[in-house]
Formats: sequence, C-alpha cells, structure tokens
Amino acid sequence: MHTSYDLIIIGGGPGGYVAAIRAAQLGMRVAVVEQEALGGVCLNWGCIPTKALLKSAQVFEYIKHAASYGIQIQEAAPNFTNMIQRSRGVAENMSKGIQFLFKKHKIDTLYGVGKLSSRTTVSVKDQQGKTNSYQATHIILATGSRSRSLPNLPIDGKKVIGYREALILPQQPKSMVIVGAGAIGVEFAYFYNAIGTSVTLVEYMPRVLPIEDEDISKQLTQTFTQAGIQVLTSTEVTGYTHQGSQCQVELKNQAGTQKISCDVILSAAGVISNLEHIGLEKVGISVEKGKVVVDDFYRTNVQGIYAIGDIVKGPALAHVASAEGILCVEKIAGLEPTPLDYMNLPACTYSQPEVASVGYTEQAAKEAGYAIKVGKFPFSASGKAQAAGAPTGFVKVIFDAQYGEWLGAHMIGHNVTEMIAEVVAARKLETTGHEIIKSVHPHPTMSEALMEAVAAAYQEAIHI
Repeated sequence: MHTSYDLIIIGGGPGGYVAAIRAAQLGMRVAVVEQEALGGVCLNWGCIPTKALLKSAQVFEYIKHAASYGIQIQEAAPNFTNMIQRSRGVAENMSKGIQFLFKKHKIDTLYGVGKLSSRTTVSVKDQQGKTNSYQATHIILATGSRSRSLPNLPIDGKKVIGYREALILPQQPKSMVIVGAGAIGVEFAYFYNAIGTSVTLVEYMPRVLPIEDEDISKQLTQTFTQAGIQVLTSTEVTGYTHQGSQCQVELKNQAGTQKISCDVILSAAGVISNLEHIGLEKVGISVEKGKVVVDDFYRTNVQGIYAIGDIVKGPALAHVASAEGILCVEKIAGLEPTPLDYMNLPACTYSQPEVASVGYTEQAAKEAGYAIKVGKFPFSASGKAQAAGAPTGFVKVIFDAQYGEWLGAHMIGHNVTEMIAEVVAARKLETTGHEIIKSVHPHPTMSEALMEAVAAAYQEAIHI
C-alpha cells in the first residue's frame, strides 16, 4: 500500500471500479476506497444477484410449461433457499473477479469508509475504527445510492424491506405488496409471482414503468395481470400497520380507500444518492437537488475532485456510471473524449417479458416538435419467437419524418435486452432507417423484429 496516489476513488461500484481499471491502463497509480465489497450495490446487491434470481424463476417457469414444448416432467417446486444461495454465489464470484482485475492492474483497495479531508486528502476509517490519510492529485467520488424510504412507509428491514433485504429473505413470503413499479419493482414482482408468492404491484403514477413508452407499459400490465399479479396504478400508499405476521397496507386511489393484507412490503420507490458524511461540505463541493454538480467531464467546482454515477444528474444505471467513469479518467489523463450523449443511453428491465429502450418515446418526440414515423412489429409474427414459445411483445421504432433521424426504440419481449445495443450503435453512427432495412439480419432470430419494425415505419414490412 502507498500513501500517495495519482487518483483515489471513493466507492468501488460499477462507476468506481471501472474508472480505476481504465486509469491504471492509462498509467496512473490508483487506489479505491470501498466499505463493503468491490462491485458495489450493482454487483453485490443489485444488477447481478437479481438477474440470477430472475433466471431461476425463468427456469422454473420453463419446467412448469414443459408440456407446451412437448416434454413431460413430474411436478416441480421452487426451493427458495437454494435460489437465494445461488444468487449470492454468483455475486461473490463476480466480486472475486474484480479483485483479480485489481491485482492485475496493481490497483490498491483501501477497505473502510472514505471521506474528503481536503482537496487532495482522503481519510479512510477501517472496520477496527482506525483512520488513515491518503494523498491524491485527483479524487473521484462514486459513492452510489441506496433505497429511498417513503414517509408513509419507513423501511425497517423486517416487514417493510428494500431491494437488499428482498435478495436474502430467510423464507419465501406467501404474499407481498410491492410499492413502486419502476424497474426494481417490476423485476421483483415477476420473480416472486413466478415462484408462487401472491403479488400486488402498487404504482403512484398512472402506469407501470412510467418513464417507458406508453405502449410498453400497456403490454407489461396486460402480461402481468394475466400472470396473476394485481396491478394498481394511480394509487398512493397512505400508511401501513402490522400485527403478528401480517401487514395491512393502506391505499388510496380514485375508487376510494382500501387495505391489502400481506406478509411483507417491498419498498421499490427508487433510490437516493449517498452524499452524507463524505466531506462535501468540508471542501465546499456544490450540491443541487440532491446531486453533486459537475460539468461534461464530471469535474466539480473544486479543482481535482470529480463525481460520477448515482450521485450526479442522470439515470441511476450501472452502465451509465461505468461510461462516466471511463470518460472522466480519460479527460484527467489528457485524452480528448467526447461528452456522453444522455439521449442515447439504453435502459433495460429484466422481467419476463424483458423491456429495453433508448431515446425518445413516441409522446416525448411529439412534445419535442418532431413529425414522426412509427413502426411496430409484433413478436407473434416472428418465427424465432414462436419457436421459442415467446410470442408476447413487440419492437417499436420512431424516426424523424423530415430528416430520417432515429429518435427512439422500445422493445418488450424475450431477450430484447440483448437487442437494444444495435439501436444504440446505429444512433451513435447516425444510421438511417433505410440502412437498417438493407442490413441483412439473420433468420430466424429475435433481432429480425427490429429490421421489420423499421421497415414498417417506411411501409416496407414484409411479414405483417
């Protein structure tokens, strides 16, 4: 371990650890301060373990519906404890992978709670309570976020839980109310419903996944309802009580007030930035509306200090934090990176069906003043989707009618999170719809639906 570095990063999540590796590649001596485990919330308590659980649920659903694939299987049952253990094992293995990469790139890990002591000094308090100080020419803040606790629904970790507790429940609840129908709420609604928990999904806004295209929200609501999930939108949680093992959730909407009984309440009402106790006030870093103020290259108002990820303005997504971290350190190293285009960042929700999107929704494009062309292709018309037993969903694309700019794409269906990158790359390259139509897509694949949707926007679709 050293006491002086070119760069110290506070936070080892997907923003911090990726920035550290890129900085090391560029020749910097780097240290990362991490209070728990490398990989942060995403790897240890978010992106990775949730996807492991979702895969377990998907496999269980395959088994339940094996007969539709021509396979006879004796009755199967989910083993909740083993699902949780598998999820934790996947996360632990990935964290070990980051430890290996840090050793490979000679990056020091300073375990403990990091705090700014000055413009060039970081103090780290370890688990034994000992505090050490480290010097750095540059410091990046990448402290991430945590579950937001609603005023009427304070998280106690037992009857009202956040996403972290939802990943390690000691036993499967028979019933659950999930408050918040963003990506986190939707994914957990799918998982718990798939393994047999009675799920009610409550959303304050008029529709589930409220920032997605309206057509996506409608399709997901329909699919969830058919799967047995009770979906309540335009509904406010006014409070809750619990007696013994049961909770009573108090709800209010246009129909009036009602109470729903459940074993546990999952608060999935978004996240809040971790800005407390990291020394922002000590060095005078500007904060606005709960976010650190930065420029296009993530420089704060204090020279030599930067901020990335969930603590700055923008979507709280792992791949966004990683992109910001790389861009930030490349600028520090004297390269000339291009500022991130926040209108070309993909968003993915890993329920079944999956949801993926990038760019303008249809409504947003209209509100921005565009005359648009819209194309839509249903997976029910896709040979690969039908063969896979996954005909639910569609691909929707939006183009500027005047100049042909690809404004947005929205997908819901099997494996669409693996398809959205084509749109991101195409939009980055300013690809036209006609170039996509003339780019031969392999048959049979789910990705053909994207080409067909683009063709539909220009009245050239073949299979609908």
